[in-house]
Amino acid sequence: MGEFELIRRYFLPLAGRQESGSLILGPGDDCAIQRIPAGRDLVFSVDALVEGVHFPRNYRPDYLGWRALAAAASDLAAMGADPECFTLALTLPAVDEQWLEDFSMGLRKASEAFGLALAGGDTTSGPLTLSLQVHGTVEQGAGIRRSGARPGDLIAVSGTLGDAGAALDYLSEPAPSADMLAVLERYHHPWPRLDLAGAIRQYATAAVDISDGLLADLGHILSASGVGAQIESARMPLSPALVRLKGEKALDCALRSGDDYELCLCFSRENWERAPESLKRQLTVIGFVEAEPGLYLDGVDCGLEAVPAGFDHFRSES
Repeated sequence: MGEFELIRRYFLPLAGRQESGSLILGPGDDCAIQRIPAGRDLVFSVDALVEGVHFPRNYRPDYLGWRALAAAASDLAAMGADPECFTLALTLPAVDEQWLEDFSMGLRKASEAFGLALAGGDTTSGPLTLSLQVHGTVEQGAGIRRSGARPGDLIAVSGTLGDAGAALDYLSEPAPSADMLAVLERYHHPWPRLDLAGAIRQYATAAVDISDGLLADLGHILSASGVGAQIESARMPLSPALVRLKGEKALDCALRSGDDYELCLCFSRENWERAPESLKRQLTVIGFVEAEPGLYLDGVDCGLEAVPAGFDHFRSES
């Protein structure tokens, strides 16, 4: 199968939303065309994923399609952006039609779930690698940055933390228990918190998506904002499945493991009081921002210099 037939068969169907939203010309020409409405900013991000580094070797292709787009879309959620479209560059070691069918199915389901149309892309041969660029839009000047946290702000997180990181221990489990299946689902099918984008634009002062672990990603906010934080372990939102599986180690999963794709947010106390209960019910306040730099857990200095800055791209997983 040639490159153009591969694209026509497996990826053109993902462009079903073209000529709706801001995407007015999708795949099939030299470039895509996106028209940004007056009064809105373009928000975009690029993610690269390499087999054996960002996902296990021989990982199910339908899971990979979903996870790849979910991870990229999570960056849009952190900025408070509305999703529009994405591009995909796919490097394949060989043309495997069953693999492509399954991968494109997972990607299509994610595309439909997250409201992202395929705008274009490229394919080539080589080690299995994906590069996705996601585009969103936000009201002019309304994008939420990491640098907006101020002393006195409350720190909150969405959902529960640590499940996806714990799931790595069970990827090869031949007969997973119900609790294992629950955390595995969080790893295979993460949901970027695009549902919160509108609310956080209105109320949050800073945001980051939790892709590398809470401590590392909260550290990005603190560094960008020039502030410190106090957080409490007793407030960490942990799923019952994680607690049953990991016991005392559940907290460490929540603090240090990645791939949750939840949001870590800061709110001024005034904005938190004004925020609707429908938003607060989806968030857990875990601490507060303070002027003195540093990150403290239960009053103990975590040592930001000792907290990993993010995923170590030179440490392979198999």
